[in-house]
Amino acid sequence: MCGIIGIVAKSAVNQAIYDGLTVLQHRGQDAAGVVTCDDRNLYLRKDNGLVRDVIKTRHMLNLKGNMGIGHVRYPTAGCASSAEAQPFYVNSPYGVTLAHNGNLINAESLKEDLMREELRHLNTNSDSEVLLNILANELNKSGKSRDKLQPNDIFQAVKHLHKRCKGGYSAVVMITGIGILGFRDPNGIRPIVFGDRKTDIGTEFIIASESVALDVLDFQLIRDIEPGEAVFISVEGEVFTQQCSDNINHSPCIFEYVYLARPDSIIDGISVYKARISMGQTLAKKILKLFPTHDIDVVIPIPDSSRTAALSLANDLGIKYREGFVKNRYIPRTFIMPGQNIRKKSVRQKLNAINLEFKNKNVLLVDDSIVRGTTSREIVQMAREAGAKRVYVASAAPPVRHPNVYGIDMPSVNELIAYNKSVEEVAETIGADWLVYQDIEDLIASAQKGNETIRKFDASCFTGEYITGDVSEDYLARIESLRNDSAKEITYIDEGLTDLIKGQ
Repeated sequence: MCGIIGIVAKSAVNQAIYDGLTVLQHRGQDAAGVVTCDDRNLYLRKDNGLVRDVIKTRHMLNLKGNMGIGHVRYPTAGCASSAEAQPFYVNSPYGVTLAHNGNLINAESLKEDLMREELRHLNTNSDSEVLLNILANELNKSGKSRDKLQPNDIFQAVKHLHKRCKGGYSAVVMITGIGILGFRDPNGIRPIVFGDRKTDIGTEFIIASESVALDVLDFQLIRDIEPGEAVFISVEGEVFTQQCSDNINHSPCIFEYVYLARPDSIIDGISVYKARISMGQTLAKKILKLFPTHDIDVVIPIPDSSRTAALSLANDLGIKYREGFVKNRYIPRTFIMPGQNIRKKSVRQKLNAINLEFKNKNVLLVDDSIVRGTTSREIVQMAREAGAKRVYVASAAPPVRHPNVYGIDMPSVNELIAYNKSVEEVAETIGADWLVYQDIEDLIASAQKGNETIRKFDASCFTGEYITGDVSEDYLARIESLRNDSAKEITYIDEGLTDLIKGQ
């Protein structure tokens, strides 16, 4: 899960890209970067940290040009090295930069091919650098000079990329002095949209992970980039589109609607907000079926992403909805945090209970999902300390029992709280009096209401069924070793020591 943006404008793009990245900050808090193009000169700034910390006024002044791309990152394999901050750059051919959201499941074999057969050098362990070099290598095969390169040459490169790359991915690419390219994997797992805005000096174009970035920057949404499709916008503002894959299987990630995306975004024609309203309604029906004589006094969301579902759930149950937790907005999302110790400590720094909403009440806490259970366990305890008589928990998503391999950093299987546990065992582990999970059929139906033409969603973290159909046990074992908390804590300690040595 990362955030990407690319803009072709008639005036300087540095401020628009900066503002767009801050709107997409929820998609990654580990690193940020921007690269702009002024004629054939590139200007790059990237580093670990939030957008506001990485890009200061002195950097903005140097980010010259009317075309650029940006990225906010969170790592999917536990690596927090600033060397893997994006965008990435290769000089041949033409000078190509890339920002990527997703994960390639065949990155290791592609890397070997690139280095052994195509004589390209890779400097990091990032699959984004692999994706960039695959594209650059395919562009190079056109054999054309910069002035002769045509949109169809670019689309042919993307077509060959789709044949080689497996996984879930969306990307924005800037070809120096030529234009910006956006493309999406043939399954459409990771989101990407494009739009335009009219100005006095001409039409400007944007490509971004979520439609909310367009809203904030006053662009109009044209549409989502289709699975397997590529959109190329020339530096002059001409737009070209082409389907670049023969094997389309539109299966957007269901977890975008549960948690990842902002509620004010529209992904594949589906309002995230309305999908979450529906999740709350179906969850209310299940609670009434399981506990028709429940004694719930109040429904309280665990902020922020569960608010929409919690409100509709409370309305359908006919129970008071109250804000029982105040959130410190300067603490990052704990789902993204590296290491169990850091994550556990941050929960109480992030949330504080309003005691009067809990005292002597039977409370139903609603969360968007339960992954590791660390946050849930701490919050249930906080509710009891605030005076709740009984604490119930409802999850707008089903139990997470499998790793995600398409760009979401689900932890090691053994660190998923629902792995090899019954619902009752999970409830006991987090300290709840009872726990209700959403049914997978209801979750899919909630999203599908917004666009009934989508027949399938990637719900692999709930079902263990991988859309690409080529996820081996060896691959799962490999990501298991990279994603467990001990690996992450070691990585972050190493990075911290490096910073200390540098005097940062």
